Amino acid sequence: MKGARKSAFAIAAHPDDIEFVMAGTLLLLGRAGYDLHYMTVASGNCGSMTMSTAKTRTVRRKESVAAAKILGAKYHPPLCDDLEIFYDLKTLRRLAAAIRDVAPSIILTHSPEDYMEDHMNTSRLAVSAAFVRGMPNFKTSPQRKQAPNEVAIYHALPHGLRDQLRRRITPELFVNTASVHATKREALAAHASQKEWLDATQGMDSYLAEMDTMSREVGKLAGKCEHAEGWRRHLHLGFSARDEDPLSKALEGFVHKNPTYDLETN
Repeated sequence: MKGARKSAFAIAAHPDDIEFVMAGTLLLLGRAGYDLHYMTVASGNCGSMTMSTAKTRTVRRKESVAAAKILGAKYHPPLCDDLEIFYDLKTLRRLAAAIRDVAPSIILTHSPEDYMEDHMNTSRLAVSAAFVRGMPNFKTSPQRKQAPNEVAIYHALPHGLRDQLRRRITPELFVNTASVHATKREALAAHASQKEWLDATQGMDSYLAEMDTMSREVGKLAGKCEHAEGWRRHLHLGFSARDEDPLSKALEGFVHKNPTYDLETN
């Protein structure tokens, strides 16, 4: 529809994943006039050493709703529990329905290479669900009318900035998130249940400090900013025109292209 607002859809695996590697870019897109949408495919039910599955699921949903509100994004409920994100037809149909509802022009999701399967499967599901957005013969659950809009998909950097074989992942684009870092940090802090869990299971002495450190490291790679997030744009085929790059267009002045990113070899 002419004059309709554009939307950006952040699709991650678990509660707090968006805040770690995507929230700064999402906030800047909101400032640029985009409607924002927030979904974690899994509930976060395994993210506690002390609470039951049911209690953890409830607590983490409340935390996610609070974080989405801080980010100014519409919250979309999860589709399954932790470590149950599989590249299967049931999940694909449900995620495709959500993407048709939102009809985003930008999707932010995980790196195709990351340290855990939930992240990588979420990336695959988001790509396929976007690919079938305009195919009337692909049935979603619940059924939704096709949405044949152009969409560009951007993959975030993996946690630790390396793939599962310890190789450095080089971003194509850097987004300067310094101006929104405090709000990004506030949204991550909404996931208060995760401090003890991440300390105990993944050695993140303070998950807020860990996020700060990672965003500073990406900023150092960019060479131009205190805090940054890194992105790689998915191949355009089946999604948009060849040179469509709505993220760079919307965030002009905040996006720095990586001169060392070689499309011939990456």
